[in-house]
Amino acid sequence: MSEVEETLNRIKTHKGVAGIVIVSSDGVPIRTTLDQKLTLQYSALISQLAAKAKGVVRDLDPTNDLTFLRVRSKKHEIMVAPDKDYILIVIQDPNADQSQN
Repeated sequence: MSEVEETLNRIKTHKGVAGIVIVSSDGVPIRTTLDQKLTLQYSALISQLAAKAKGVVRDLDPTNDLTFLRVRSKKHEIMVAPDKDYILIVIQDPNADQSQN
């Protein structure tokens, strides 16, 4: 099993993880655990958000770079780890711990 597969399997086992999408720097989905419709939606929108956030960080300090982005709503928490060649997107239920009690 590749290092990527091992990492994805480890992330999937965390409580509340609803899906994982790996997107190329162009916004094209490479790997996913979601259905096609959600994959395309998250890929397009989160890629744009990550690019915008990266631009904001650079505008504030040209020597700095975006390393991680977390967006939390009532229903989901979206964690974004951008890299030079790809973007890792993890969607999870922020209330997973509470629903277990």
